[in-house]
Amino acid sequence: MGMTMTQKILAAHAGLESVKPGQLIMAKLDLVLGNDITTPVAIREFRKIGAKEVFDKEKIAIVPDHFTPNKDIKSAEQCKCCREFAGDMEVKNYFEVGQMGIEHALIPEKGLAVAGDVIIGADSHTCTYGALGAFSTGVGSTDMGAGMARGEAWFKVPEAIKFEVTGKMGPWVSGKDVILHIIGMIGVDGALYKSMEFSGEGLKNLTMDDRFTIANMAIEAGAKNGIFAVDDETIEYMKEHSSRQYRVFEADEDAEYSEIIKIDLSKIRPTVSFPHIPDNTRTIDEVGDVRIDQVVIGSCTNGRISDLRAAAAVLKGKKVHKNVRAIIFPATQKIYLDAIREGLIEIFIEAGAVVSTPTCGPCLGGHMGVLAAGERAVATTNRNFVGRMGHPESEVYLASPAVAAASAITGKISSPEEVA
Repeated sequence: MGMTMTQKILAAHAGLESVKPGQLIMAKLDLVLGNDITTPVAIREFRKIGAKEVFDKEKIAIVPDHFTPNKDIKSAEQCKCCREFAGDMEVKNYFEVGQMGIEHALIPEKGLAVAGDVIIGADSHTCTYGALGAFSTGVGSTDMGAGMARGEAWFKVPEAIKFEVTGKMGPWVSGKDVILHIIGMIGVDGALYKSMEFSGEGLKNLTMDDRFTIANMAIEAGAKNGIFAVDDETIEYMKEHSSRQYRVFEADEDAEYSEIIKIDLSKIRPTVSFPHIPDNTRTIDEVGDVRIDQVVIGSCTNGRISDLRAAAAVLKGKKVHKNVRAIIFPATQKIYLDAIREGLIEIFIEAGAVVSTPTCGPCLGGHMGVLAAGERAVATTNRNFVGRMGHPESEVYLASPAVAAASAITGKISSPEEVA
C-alpha cells in the first residue's frame, strides 16, 4: 500500500520503511515550539522528569506572543519564566519584544521550518508549517516538555483526506476564503485526526501566504495537520528564508485516502464564518445586514504582508466608520517594517485605524481589543467560539482582510466590491 505525504514524513522520522494509519510510532523532531502561555507548563514537566538540558539548542523555539507586551503581572511572570529558561538552556531561538512576531508567522520567516520536517508546538495552530511541506501539529505542554528533553514524540499515524485544487481565485478572494469554504463544507470535525493534504494544478494560483492561512486553520476542521505538495513556489520561499536542507516527500500514486475532495478556486466567493463555530459559513452575498463594533486585522492566520496590502487596498482614501474600532496587527517586526516602507501604515492611520506591535492579544480575548457584552467584531483570526474575544455575549465573525477592511468602512459586514 502506498503512503501519503504525511505518512512518508513520519515513516522517515521513525526510521521505518513504511507506516499505516492508526500505527503508533516514535518520531524524531526537527523543532519544538512554545509560547508564553504553554512554555511555563512545559518547563515544569521538563524539570519533573529530571531533564538537565534540551536535546538540541538550535531545535527549540520559544516565542512569547500571546499576552505580550506584558499585559499584567501574571503575564510578566510567565515571560520571565520563559526568558530565564531560554538563557539557562542556551536556547538559540528565543524571540521576545523587539525581535518577536506571532509565532506561526515568525517561524517560517526565520527559516526554522522547511519541507520534510516533523514539528510539534504547544499551540494548536502549529499546523501552519504544513504550507511548506512539513508535518507540523499542535501538542500539549507535557509533550512539549518531553520533546525538549528527548527530541522525540509519540504519534498515531493519521489517515488522510486529499484535496485536489483546480482553477484560480476571483477578485477579492484569498486563502482565508478557501479554508472557510472548506470548513463550511466538511464541518469542524470533518477531518478529525486526519491529515488534510492539498495538491493539484490549482496550487500554482495560491501564494505562500494563502497556503499558510489554509494550513493554519486545518485544526478548525479537526485535522491532525494540513500539508501542501511542494512546488517551485515552496522551494523559492525556503531558499529565500532558510539555509537548512529540506526534503520533499511526494504522495505515492496508490496512496489511500479516506476521501478525495475537489476544490475549484474559481467558484469560491468571499466567505464569512458566523458565530459561534467556524463551520457556520455564508458567502458575502448571503450575510445580510450585520452591524459591527470592531474590526481586527492580523493574527497568525492573516497578519502577513499580503494581508496588510489587501486591507490597505480597500482602506486607501477611505475612513473607518465612526461606530467602529479598527485594530491592525502586523504579524512580525519585519512585516511591520515592510508595511511602514510601503506606506501601508500611513494608509491605516489616515483611515482612522490603530496599528499595534505584533501580538496574539485580541485573537484570544487576551488584551488590546477585548469585546464587551453585545458587541460584534469582524476578525481575520481563526476562531469564533463563545467568549473567544471577550465577553460571552459578544460575537466574532471570521473573514478575510479585504472583507474586514470593507466592513470597517461601512460599519457592517460588507464586500470589498462595495467600497473599493
